[in-house]
Amino acid sequence: MDIQIGRGKVARRAYGIDEIALVPGRRTLDPSLADTSWSIGNLEREIPIIASAMDSVVDVRMAVLLSQLGALGVLNLEGIQTRYADPEPILDRIATVGKEEFVPLMQELYAEPIKPELVERRIKEIKEQGGIAAVSATPVGASKYGSIVAQAGADLFFVQATVVSTAHLSPDSIIPLDLAKFCQEMPIPVIVGNCVTYDVTLNLMKAGAAAVLVGIGPGAACTSRGVLGVGIPQATAVADCAAARDDYYQETGKYVPVIADGGLITGGDICKCIACGADGVMIGSPFARSAEAPGRGYHWGMATPSPVLPRGTRIKVGNTGSLEQILRGPAQLDDGTHNLLGALKTSMGTLGAKNIKEMQQVDVVIAPSLLTEGKVYQKAQQLGMGK
Repeated sequence: MDIQIGRGKVARRAYGIDEIALVPGRRTLDPSLADTSWSIGNLEREIPIIASAMDSVVDVRMAVLLSQLGALGVLNLEGIQTRYADPEPILDRIATVGKEEFVPLMQELYAEPIKPELVERRIKEIKEQGGIAAVSATPVGASKYGSIVAQAGADLFFVQATVVSTAHLSPDSIIPLDLAKFCQEMPIPVIVGNCVTYDVTLNLMKAGAAAVLVGIGPGAACTSRGVLGVGIPQATAVADCAAARDDYYQETGKYVPVIADGGLITGGDICKCIACGADGVMIGSPFARSAEAPGRGYHWGMATPSPVLPRGTRIKVGNTGSLEQILRGPAQLDDGTHNLLGALKTSMGTLGAKNIKEMQQVDVVIAPSLLTEGKVYQKAQQLGMGK
């Protein structure tokens, strides 16, 4: 229902993840019987969780470990890993610089040119160690490095920006990426994002996206909503985009997964996103807390180094355990940030959902809390992640 803000503007009520709750059904099942597997592109994974393509979250080692644990990690092809042959000293500098010097340092470090040979090398390093090579670039980066990524043997290509659409206007001197042509010509599945509306999701699927990322600015290390004022609360965004997926499937017989990206910290957040219609989720800060993460106990946004309009912040997340503990347990914390797979299975058992499809159909109620999705950073602080 539309709400009148004033005489000249009406708005639709939208809901964040913290404003909803899941309703138990008529049956329950043992969590061990819950099937959490899902497919993305031509891959099947046991765990519907993807680690964000952020320099504080995924490097070669993390990508391999996540693959071994049944999940997936995406490497940022326009970050530290492809600008420096030895990224370790660079990551040390980022972790030790003071708050006031952080953004200038990031702009300096990310001014180093991306080296095509490092793009190829990182992909091959992941593959040689038996990992799934999922990589990410902006639309401009996709144009530049798409052929290198394909030749190097990557498994998945994520084309990501704050907002992606199939109708992009540019100056005459700039040729925008033709998403439909790119998806058609790439020999590997192309995942596209980010978006938050039904219409854009439908258009991205028609363009050939193998999956669509949903979410603009809800993450703990992202400040796009504060800087740009752009975004839709995640529960509503996921539900709208999932409706586009279902309609596209009915029309074409092709099922394109919807991936909730951003603002998800606990197992409960993940469960609620899937109940809103997501097939999987992409998370950053929970994995940045692992002992193996490249961020050295810090987490920062992808747009922080922008020379024109920096967006994102560095938050101290600390190290709370190993990647295996965070993803599969055993949990040593009771705040929902350990054993994310166990949380999902237990929730599915409580709700009587045998698989992800059934989980998407469970009842949801509106349950407003004092903590809204627009205050993700405060939530991160409560969990000891924003100090």
